[in-house]
Amino acid sequence: MPPLELALFEAINAGPSTAPLVIAGARWISLQLPLAMGGVLLAGFMLGSTAQRRTLLLAAASMALAWVAVQMLRQWVPAPRPAQLGMGMQWVEHAARSGFPSMHTAGAFALAAALALGRMRPLALLGWVVAIAMAWSRVSLGVHFPADVATGALTGVVSAWGLHAAASELQRRKTRHHAPPLPAQQPTS
Repeated sequence: MPPLELALFEAINAGPSTAPLVIAGARWISLQLPLAMGGVLLAGFMLGSTAQRRTLLLAAASMALAWVAVQMLRQWVPAPRPAQLGMGMQWVEHAARSGFPSMHTAGAFALAAALALGRMRPLALLGWVVAIAMAWSRVSLGVHFPADVATGALTGVVSAWGLHAAASELQRRKTRHHAPPLPAQQPTS
């Protein structure tokens, strides 16, 4: 492990002297905040305009794509979690499966990026705050290394960007296909 990553992990991972409120906050961010954001998105979908619903559907699809990408990366790079290596303190129960990249972080960053690409500024800002908090919480709780969350963040952003680009291209093709033909020009004499 590179010295910088080890130093970052040791600086962020909660230890015995960490305030209980910080640990409780990290647990809430990691375990409960995704549910709260799901409620916000569901409300936005139910109350939003057609364009907002489209953005929220693309956000959900971006998260799903990011999760699939994480599963594929975990098959190719079966990296252990910190506790499996006897490093740091783990503050939540977690299975001993590969931790590279962080699925929580990938989903959170996919959501934030999709909201930003869909120009839902207030929700996108909230999404970025949540995504950064999620990345911090996963390292603080000792279930991921910094590289796990950094790669998760990149996976999420790339998933959202790729899906947004594909949806935009499909929309352009649909618009071109359904556009009325241009009127024929009459020769001028």
